[in-house]
Amino acid sequence: MRVLGVDPGTAVTGYGVIEAGNGTPGMGRLVECGVITFGRRISLPQRLHELHDGILELIERHHPTALALENAFYHKNVRTTLVLGHARGVVLLAAQQRSLAIAEYSPATIKKTVVGAGGAPKGQVAAMVARLLRLRQAPKPADAADGVAVALTYIIRS
Repeated sequence: MRVLGVDPGTAVTGYGVIEAGNGTPGMGRLVECGVITFGRRISLPQRLHELHDGILELIERHHPTALALENAFYHKNVRTTLVLGHARGVVLLAAQQRSLAIAEYSPATIKKTVVGAGGAPKGQVAAMVARLLRLRQAPKPADAADGVAVALTYIIRS
């Protein structure tokens, strides 16, 4: 099984691809992780278009069987929550267009699954991602580690 995990955003979207099963030791093998970034002066519709294209490109390159996505959290700033919802919708659309299995997890569920505590800080999540995947160091930047944590959540909960 190959899983694409996504931590969506309209400034930075983190992602991680993990191969699990088929004789892969432990929690699996990290295939790739990174971030999709967008220029600050680019309009929201253009960012969403670039995000959609970026997710489709990852799907075409890695052929995952599933896409795991972090749910929207409720931010004090309603506009931030709304814009994050747009980004999530674009990622969901790309996954549906390629007929992937889709799973969505709250930030607390991801942290509890990977670290054991729903309120774990980002650094602790990144360190545990490295430990579970037997990496020498945590994926960087933190958004990439978060994308990997989302993929790990899918694998652990499957």
